[in-house]
Amino acid sequence: MTQAPPATGIDTFRGEVHAFFAGDAVRRTLAEVAAHAPGEEAAGLEVYRALGERGWLAADWPREYGGLGLSPREAAVVTEEMTLAGVPDDVHVLSIDIVGKFLLLAGTERQKKQHLPALARGERAASVLFTEPDAGSDLSALRTRAEADGDGWRLYGTKVFNMKSQFADVALCAARTSDGAIGMYGITLFLLPLRSPGVHVEPVPSVQNDRFNLVVIDGVRLTEADVVGEVDDGWRSLNDLLQLERTGIDFHGKARRLLDLVIRRAAETGRLADPVHGVRLAELDARLRASHAMAWQMVDNLAAGAPDPVASAMSKWYAGEQFRPVLQAGQEIDGMGSVLTAWDGEATADGVLEANVRLGPAHRLASGTSEIMLYLIATNGLGLL
Repeated sequence: MTQAPPATGIDTFRGEVHAFFAGDAVRRTLAEVAAHAPGEEAAGLEVYRALGERGWLAADWPREYGGLGLSPREAAVVTEEMTLAGVPDDVHVLSIDIVGKFLLLAGTERQKKQHLPALARGERAASVLFTEPDAGSDLSALRTRAEADGDGWRLYGTKVFNMKSQFADVALCAARTSDGAIGMYGITLFLLPLRSPGVHVEPVPSVQNDRFNLVVIDGVRLTEADVVGEVDDGWRSLNDLLQLERTGIDFHGKARRLLDLVIRRAAETGRLADPVHGVRLAELDARLRASHAMAWQMVDNLAAGAPDPVASAMSKWYAGEQFRPVLQAGQEIDGMGSVLTAWDGEATADGVLEANVRLGPAHRLASGTSEIMLYLIATNGLGLL
């Protein structure tokens, strides 16, 4: 009889994290989120604070900034188990994976001490302000400007399609500090206090449960202490970090949770025995297993200090593209039940499938659109353009 291999440190850590997300406290939080009326959304989750108390929310951050000094592998375990459990992860992605990582890599010691411990404890939240009405994936076209004002700047501009800014304390904001013939030059990253006079946040209509926001910045004064990285060098910083930190772990976890739900519904309705549905679900399962392997290879690359931006783009693209066929299969298997929202008493699986049908397009847009990923693969990987 073949014996199972001995558990490793990462296996033990995963077991502890999995048990946490399977616990009653997390179940209660998910029930509260599911009970939100239309227009309501999750803000500061108790789950985040509980993770922060354990040092897990930012497990790979140094201890002096609220983490445990672990590797990207442990951080990926937390992300994966969070998404598999269905815990809303937007605040985690924004606060920890984006703003927090920017501060760790490019922030001053003062900025790190001021913001990171509170973010790692889940006591504060951060947002990002990159996208503008006329500058989406092409940040070189952004028009938010930082006008010189003594030893600092005053920011003017409009940002749109950002999430959780109504709850966040601070935002990483991209603004133009100088003009030139090449649009990607002259962009600077600022830490913008969102409670400042001159910052206006209002909702933007959306078909998904969590809202987008419009943020108008009217003359907020910032100084050198609010600059993240070097002045005029924000484009390089953005591209370096965002390309290196993509793994696809979060996208895979969400797709896997959805497919597992679809498989359960197929079994409950007797459609799993149908060769047409059974073969299709088996194929989708194989695709997600491949996505999982790709994502974890990216994590291992990060842990080894050898990130591969092209492979990371491939992993993110592949994981993001799995949502559409999974959702299509779910709609065919669940029939009319797949269009009932969580607010309908007869909705199957708490309306999770219907909510993700509305959210579906975002999976191909968030963290870099599928088209941008293909562009990176074609140019940086294949040298086609």
